[in-house]
Amino acid sequence: MDRSRRNKGDRSTTRPKEKDYVIVTVVEDMGRARDCKDLLEENGIPVVVREQEGFSGERCIAILVPEEHLDEAHVIVESQDTYDDFYDMSMMDEDAEEDGDGTGEDEEEY
Repeated sequence: MDRSRRNKGDRSTTRPKEKDYVIVTVVEDMGRARDCKDLLEENGIPVVVREQEGFSGERCIAILVPEEHLDEAHVIVESQDTYDDFYDMSMMDEDAEEDGDGTGEDEEEY
């Protein structure tokens, strides 16, 4: 068998065609898109990042995975989002404690 022909066959079995990819999440900036892509790839899920127009005309970045990995990818992304939210809340609590009054605002003396 011709070597180039064999390699083409190998690639098609290891990575699904892009048309078989579905959106797992949509993010607002490329930094968050890279984070999602890295997280999913670390868990063995192939990822495609595509910039597209959102429902109301704004630009957004879609994170796509093969349909057979959608459920697993959704759990991974949601788990990370929950962790990020928890971390953000704990940082806000620390800031409020440092202010001393629990409001998160610095007191001004006149």
